Amino acid sequence: MLSRIKPHAELIAALLSGVLIVIAWFVGKGEESSLSIALYLIAFLIGGYAKAKEGVLHTVRQKELNVELLMIFAAIGSSIIGYWTEGAVLIFIFALSGALETYTMNKSKRELSALMKLQPEEAWLMDANGQSKRVAVKDLRIGNRLLVKPGERIPVDSIIINGNSSVDEAAISGESIPVSKQSGDHLYAGTVNLDGVLTIEMNKSSSESLVQKIIELVQSAQSEKSPAQQFIEKFEGRYVKIVLISVGIMMFLPHFLFDWDWTTTIYRAMVLLVVASPCALVASIMPATLSAISNGAKNGLLFKGGVHLENIGSMKAIALDKTGTLTQGKPEVTDFIVRDGMDDISVLTTWASIESQSTHPLAQAITKFALDKGIVTTPIPNMKDVPGWGIEATVGSKKWKVGKPSFVGTEASKEFHDGISSILADQGKTVVFAADDEGIIAVAALRDQVRLEAKEAITLLRESGVYTIMLTGDNERTAKVIADDAGVDHYIAECLPETKVTHLKELLSKYGNVGMVGDGINDAPALATATTGIAMGEGTDVALETADVVLMKNELARINYAIQLSRKMNRIVKQNVFFSITVIFILIISNFFQVINLPLGVIGHEGSTILVILNSLRLLNRNI
Repeated sequence: MLSRIKPHAELIAALLSGVLIVIAWFVGKGEESSLSIALYLIAFLIGGYAKAKEGVLHTVRQKELNVELLMIFAAIGSSIIGYWTEGAVLIFIFALSGALETYTMNKSKRELSALMKLQPEEAWLMDANGQSKRVAVKDLRIGNRLLVKPGERIPVDSIIINGNSSVDEAAISGESIPVSKQSGDHLYAGTVNLDGVLTIEMNKSSSESLVQKIIELVQSAQSEKSPAQQFIEKFEGRYVKIVLISVGIMMFLPHFLFDWDWTTTIYRAMVLLVVASPCALVASIMPATLSAISNGAKNGLLFKGGVHLENIGSMKAIALDKTGTLTQGKPEVTDFIVRDGMDDISVLTTWASIESQSTHPLAQAITKFALDKGIVTTPIPNMKDVPGWGIEATVGSKKWKVGKPSFVGTEASKEFHDGISSILADQGKTVVFAADDEGIIAVAALRDQVRLEAKEAITLLRESGVYTIMLTGDNERTAKVIADDAGVDHYIAECLPETKVTHLKELLSKYGNVGMVGDGINDAPALATATTGIAMGEGTDVALETADVVLMKNELARINYAIQLSRKMNRIVKQNVFFSITVIFILIISNFFQVINLPLGVIGHEGSTILVILNSLRLLNRNI
């Protein structure tokens, strides 16, 4: 029970202090009583403890004053001159905003535990006699030989010693189509062995694997402070110093310079401490941010914090992952061509019957293509799966081969229909062949199709002045075709997680504010590196946890809505900040010339806060 309450303790304390303030106000409505003052004191202690502790510790460690201390001083100053309600409200507002910020930050720390699940904890270690046993991955050493069975994850970065297979590298490259692997090829930890038995040799320690690098990249990106955060920290220190110095001067100088009596001097200093407190400034940002976040949630957008909502409005460029973001994320048959003189339906029926017994994504796509045409498949009894190459089957008296060109006959595949396979490959498609004893029977071309809404989203982003870049693990030829189809301004091919981060940093140095859209584990480092990471709602847990913004309905067009919402919020925040600073300035000047007393100062100060909040609530309107 305590473990569940502890992460929310600060928020609970802030809300409890608010309840006590309301009760104290009703108790002392006519005149402050001992009971109402006692309730205010309890509200001070409960609501202000966390921020007071944070402010004191920060001051001791960094030897620098902060806004937390200023708020505490302002609240104490209000109480000293008898304004308990105002002091308690200042504590409550600041405590609530701090609690919400802490709660949001704690939620964003779970992606590393999700990343850790990607790398297996155990592996099959082979001894000198070829026998295998389960051992912990952490106990493995470079040079160890391991056995990886079909369906298992590759435990470590390694080299294939024996065996052929298809490996799903979507977790690393983001490519949806499995890659054929054979002896001598490199394997990454966390990828999945689909169909063949592999003997591999570990060539990197688990601490240096690509998965571990992804974890380190996420940690590094999250630890880097944004320019906005650095500006806020600098402004905070200066603001506190100016206010405290001004109050200190106000407590003595007017007595000697203008011959004020000590009562008036101290009274005016206390008024200054109250009216100069940043209550209205705090209200300038938080209500506007919460209203905008609520608006976004109603429109399929989840923001993980106000800073991300603020940043997306000034985004100059956006990088988009290809697979599952711009495209459907799975291959579809785009072309099906048969040998002259043969019946399309008959050939497709036989081919689909062969593929229907395979779990390979390409086989499943061809089977689905046939089923969509109303073809009924039948089991083929005499067939053999050749891992990493294709399928052999005997249909009637003929022997069929289905797979890559080198498996069915390279020269024959080149000559089929005047080299149609090369034309299809130039279009960025994956080509699969079917052959019998007489040569190539048919060819099927497959491609991960661009989502229809992706093109609309790219158009909207361009209209908003955002430069679009596609990042993909595909080769140059495939990447160009997809980029042209989607309509992006630029593309970068053959990207691994490490190179995606490198390209993101280059874009950041060029454009300053860059977004990143992705849905896979391989996108996590880039999402964390970008100014604003945007994840698709149907993406992996790691992508969702690492990202700053989540598209809950997988609608890319919502990104443009987020940009417009952010720009409106930033306009309102600027209006609020200008208004609140102007009011504080007027109140300070009026206090110096003794035009206002403390009640009027409180009314002006709290009244400006109310107006600022009402202006912020305009963001709750669904249409922006």
